[in-house]
Amino acid sequence: MNSDTPSLKAFGYADSREVLDAVLNPAHRISFVRILFPDILGRPMDFAFPVAELESAFRDGKGFDGSSVEGFVRIEESDLVIKPDPATFRVLPWTYRGFAEDAVWREAVMFGDILTPEGKPYEGDSRHVLRLVLDKARREFGVDDVKCGPELEFFLFPDDRTPRPMDAGGYFFAGRHGEVRKEIQLLLHRMGIATEYDHHEVAHGQHEIDLAYRSALEMADTAMIFRYMVKKVARMHGLYATFMPKPINGQNGSGMHVHQSLWRDGKNLFFDPDAPYRLSETARGYMAGLIAHARDISAVCSQWVNSYKRLIEGYEAPVYIAWGQRNRSAYIRVPEYQPGKEQATRIELRSPDPACNVHLAFATMFAAGLAGIRVGERLPDPVEENIYRMSNARQRKFEIRTLPRNLEEAVRIMEKSDLVRETLGEGLSGRFLANKRRELEDYAANVPGELDKQVSDYEVRTYLPVL
Repeated sequence: MNSDTPSLKAFGYADSREVLDAVLNPAHRISFVRILFPDILGRPMDFAFPVAELESAFRDGKGFDGSSVEGFVRIEESDLVIKPDPATFRVLPWTYRGFAEDAVWREAVMFGDILTPEGKPYEGDSRHVLRLVLDKARREFGVDDVKCGPELEFFLFPDDRTPRPMDAGGYFFAGRHGEVRKEIQLLLHRMGIATEYDHHEVAHGQHEIDLAYRSALEMADTAMIFRYMVKKVARMHGLYATFMPKPINGQNGSGMHVHQSLWRDGKNLFFDPDAPYRLSETARGYMAGLIAHARDISAVCSQWVNSYKRLIEGYEAPVYIAWGQRNRSAYIRVPEYQPGKEQATRIELRSPDPACNVHLAFATMFAAGLAGIRVGERLPDPVEENIYRMSNARQRKFEIRTLPRNLEEAVRIMEKSDLVRETLGEGLSGRFLANKRRELEDYAANVPGELDKQVSDYEVRTYLPVL
């Protein structure tokens, strides 16, 4: 590449024209564009086309058959269109080589907005659902940014059939495969995705990489790229990475703790220097909303039968709906205030797991928090003792409820929730629930009831290869 050739940015393109200038420059060797979007379960759907098609895709979109995508349209109304979003353009940080010596190319990825043939937003588009919640926060509360940072945990196994840990490491105890975590981060950095932390987690063979705080829609897209990158790098090392919530009995499951805060004009609305815990009234109302609607949103944040094998006592996963600063058995943790770091004031929701539809999980948790602000929901007192060891009487004193004990209970609660139905929309909410009922029927037909708290062979066969 000579000095007159524009350098290729990994991310941060202003508009479709700048993207086209980059991909159509032969020196950059970008031959294909892959379009990504989540299905109703949050699984990554994608298709690719040659870069020569990109200009018309920006203008007219690309048609696809929505009836082939889980939870999308019925067969008699299957046509949909997806328009690439230039703000999401990233270049994959490697070069592909074919068997022919001169078959060398690069590929870019983009998310897109799913539309009906009439050009209207498609109600089953998870990204659109999240965008509607963010728009409502802006209109109703003047919130111009919702920032979040998820902690995504995962296991490394020898293959997609054998949930056998490859090390005996523990929390901050090195174990093996730290180099896999490092390579994942280096590749993410080349795509403009910042990370903050990585370490071995509590369970054998379990790992965590924390993504740097960013705006919610961008973060939900980023989480999908993150899961793809973790799986790809693991595969290149002869390993299998899984975000299955609870693959091994007797070990901690994998969570996706979500740090979050609301912003206006560059100011963190959760911080108040004169309030208890430095938490503003906005923050307290938001937390109260998450607590009030914790059971309503559980089926979205913890969406699989297997998710509830993680949410049991004794494995550091939240079972009880309470909050505290140092209490890691609680549903919400508030990291302690550090002088000079007012912008870091945030709350940490600990119930979601990394196998959820991240866009829908963000949408429902934000909607629950905003509802708490709207109605002036009262925040209960914090709980700083181990709730697992509390008596029932003491739990009642603190007004502590429990999360649903299984997916069946979570689905029954979601069916009655106005908040979730209004957030997801009638159509998407109905399809999500229908999908979960089918999952429950399949599970009941294959797993005896006495294994309700144990990870069954059926779950390993069903979830491990796909999550």
